[in-house]
Amino acid sequence: MPAAEPRVVGPALPEAVRRLAAGLGAPGDASLAEVALTQSGTMRGAPGARPLRFSARQRINLRQLAFTWRATMGPFGCVSVVDALDEGGGRLDVRLLRAIPLGGATDGPALMKGEIMRYLAELAWAPDALLANAALEWRALDSQTLRVAAGRGPARGEVTLRLDALGRIAEAAAEDRPRREGAGFVERPWRGRFSDYRQHQGRWIPCAAEVDWILDGHPFTTWSGTLRSWAVG
Repeated sequence: MPAAEPRVVGPALPEAVRRLAAGLGAPGDASLAEVALTQSGTMRGAPGARPLRFSARQRINLRQLAFTWRATMGPFGCVSVVDALDEGGGRLDVRLLRAIPLGGATDGPALMKGEIMRYLAELAWAPDALLANAALEWRALDSQTLRVAAGRGPARGEVTLRLDALGRIAEAAAEDRPRREGAGFVERPWRGRFSDYRQHQGRWIPCAAEVDWILDGHPFTTWSGTLRSWAVG
């Protein structure tokens, strides 16, 4: 079977984004559709809360603003979580024994914005989307800083990506990611940190990550995870 033709990158894509994609090993293969990965780690919802261990699997669409993250946590994996984004909107669902609702959020602009921002922040795990996803809007702020946005109206999200000395994504940050608080959402500063880059199928992928919310000027780590497997296809 002949190799897929590389995607032709349009002139609107900043040169800094092309360099980032090349440095991460993304070849611009138009035949690729998604990334599949697995993770394990801990997460907690508030400062001082006891971290819960989780095991998760995720699929990230390379061409559209879409992903699905499914996790189990708690004793014997009795709590299941689905966090997702697709053309229909965002979805957050938490259940006990996969049947009894424990929480979550219905679709709306705040949830949609937060899920779009998660997709943008996790481009480190989906470097092929840098070239393949036409919904991404880019600005190069300087040689080590890019800003990427997507969405429209109140659901529009924007994330700043900061690169390390090797030109890989070290941090994703925003000042206004919606956080579920009580019955609604409050926009809060937020950041994710990526490290331990290793090669998978020719791509440089971070195998460790942490996510912080910053509440009243004080950060707390809400999510800490390790990549267990990664594949693109």
